[in-house]
Amino acid sequence: MAQLPAAGEMVLFDRSWYNRAGVERVMGFCTDAEYEEFLRSCPDFERMLVRSGIILIKYWFSVSDEEQERRFQARIDSPTKRWKLSPMDLESRARWVEYSKAKDKMFEVCDIAQAPWNVVHADCKKRARLNCIHHLLSQIPYKDLTPKPMKLPPRQKRKGYVRPPLSDQHFVPEVY
Repeated sequence: MAQLPAAGEMVLFDRSWYNRAGVERVMGFCTDAEYEEFLRSCPDFERMLVRSGIILIKYWFSVSDEEQERRFQARIDSPTKRWKLSPMDLESRARWVEYSKAKDKMFEVCDIAQAPWNVVHADCKKRARLNCIHHLLSQIPYKDLTPKPMKLPPRQKRKGYVRPPLSDQHFVPEVY
């Protein structure tokens, strides 16, 4: 697979091959036979990746029903966020139980000792991202490259300089 990392590289996937276990299964984009083959093959494929030296770390960002509903509603209510909401999103929302069952089955089959699923509480996007990054960095050996402390050099004194009045400048309106 061309997208897998070479030695010393790190590659992050969003969903990766797990589309087959979720979206494709629920939305009917794959056959039952293709889905079953994925579930049968995926754990062995991931074990093979780990045996080849790849550090495989899988994350599931878990959003509560209430938070997911709030996010959908915010997208509908806000013209600046509405572009994020596709017809596929609306159809997926209607199939929430099917998605949940597909996720449960995926975890049951593909949560293996060599590459377990790591669940990130994701109701708060910022905390979820920071917690995930912290966890990811704790799983991978790396050289500490903490930079040496720096000190700002002294700033030039004004020596009679007076800034022009702000009223002489054209500012962008502060809408927010």
